[in-house]
Amino acid sequence: MMKKLFLLLTFAIAAITGAHAQRYAIVDTRYILDKMPEYATAQKQLDEISKAWEKEISDKQQTLTKMYRDFDAEQVMLSEELKKKREDQLFNLEKEVRMLQSQRFGFEGDLFKKRQDLIKPIQDKVYNAIQKLAVDRSYDFILDKSEGITVIFADPKLDKSEDILKALGVK
Repeated sequence: MMKKLFLLLTFAIAAITGAHAQRYAIVDTRYILDKMPEYATAQKQLDEISKAWEKEISDKQQTLTKMYRDFDAEQVMLSEELKKKREDQLFNLEKEVRMLQSQRFGFEGDLFKKRQDLIKPIQDKVYNAIQKLAVDRSYDFILDKSEGITVIFADPKLDKSEDILKALGVK
């Protein structure tokens, strides 16, 4: 009798818990993107642009290196005025190379902007498809496993941030 009551209680708890269980799914956005032809095309374009910019910087760096070697070899024969002029040229070219590197590959540089132009619309397309799937299939949240576990969709009704703020007395 006690065993039957325990089993009945266990099934009741499991049924209640199952009825309140949240529905979730896991996706791998890296895998999805890698399977999309337009992503491969955009990535190829980015690689070509990046290589061209790397060559541009490398060429300027080689010019700078040659100028330094020439200056080292000739400086004993140069007047102070010519020596100062060549040092200024070297300084300016070195500054130009650093600025070009920063402009092309720095934080929010040309490569970043180009990536935004080419890749972000494709990522948005994937995100919108995931959001549609979540709504159509009534998922509460979807996790992305491509770069560690990240929540990429969560049903707004699950967000309890306002409740926490209220509990903390923050308005």
